[in-house]
Amino acid sequence: MSSSQHPDNSQPNDPHQKQPNPTDLARLEQELEEAEASLTYSASTSGTAASANSANSAYGRTTAPPLAMVETAFLASTASLLWLVSYYLSVGPWMRILFPIPIALVYLRWGLRASWMAAITCGLLLSVLMGPYLSLLFFIPYALLGVQLGAMWKRRLPWLPSISIGTLIATFGFFTRMWILSVFVGEDLWNYVTNRIADLLQWVLTKLVDWGLLGFEVLGQTNLTGVQIATVGMILCSDFVYVFTIHLAAWLLLERLGNPIPDPPRWVQVLMEEEKS
Repeated sequence: MSSSQHPDNSQPNDPHQKQPNPTDLARLEQELEEAEASLTYSASTSGTAASANSANSAYGRTTAPPLAMVETAFLASTASLLWLVSYYLSVGPWMRILFPIPIALVYLRWGLRASWMAAITCGLLLSVLMGPYLSLLFFIPYALLGVQLGAMWKRRLPWLPSISIGTLIATFGFFTRMWILSVFVGEDLWNYVTNRIADLLQWVLTKLVDWGLLGFEVLGQTNLTGVQIATVGMILCSDFVYVFTIHLAAWLLLERLGNPIPDPPRWVQVLMEEEKS
């Protein structure tokens, strides 16, 4: 019964069935080997291309020239906007502290070339918006200060040499402004200012003599050269304090942006900790 229902599969093959040709088998094996070799080559090529693409993408992430360009343009426009708002709206002298910081931040993030690009971009943008005179007044000293401070902060130099060089740049900017104004006005404003200071000093001495605090021999002894030297000393002291406040603002601000500057002297840190407490 079961044998009739299930045919016997163990019957020998039909002797008339066509047997495979050994030549065809060899050719088929060769084609399979060639196909496998081509697939292996394609996989290795795609792996090499993928590694090259990943290397290129890693290189792009490292240098990131588009990001550097965008940040440089953004920070340059920020510095220009600060100068424009401070000049036209008269917000206050405290905003002067922020003028060099965007360009210094460009140096900290992208180096010397990007910081000079930011400084020149500020000059060109302000020359279009406000004229070449006000653009030059920003470039000297604030843009130069930004490059100088960024360079010294990048090298992790102490505050004292950084403030000292910044003071010289700020003083140079003051005398540049004085010279430009003298050219426009047609008068030596430096001599004018020092003469007015000498007159003020003479008036103070006269009052002191009237009150009996000084003798009459001090009158008429005002030395114009001494007044000029004292004026330069006062300008240097004022610029020293100004650059010091820039360092304080940058120390408090740039650390939150992920680009900290060198730590201040110990006594400054103690004062800031006492102020916070």
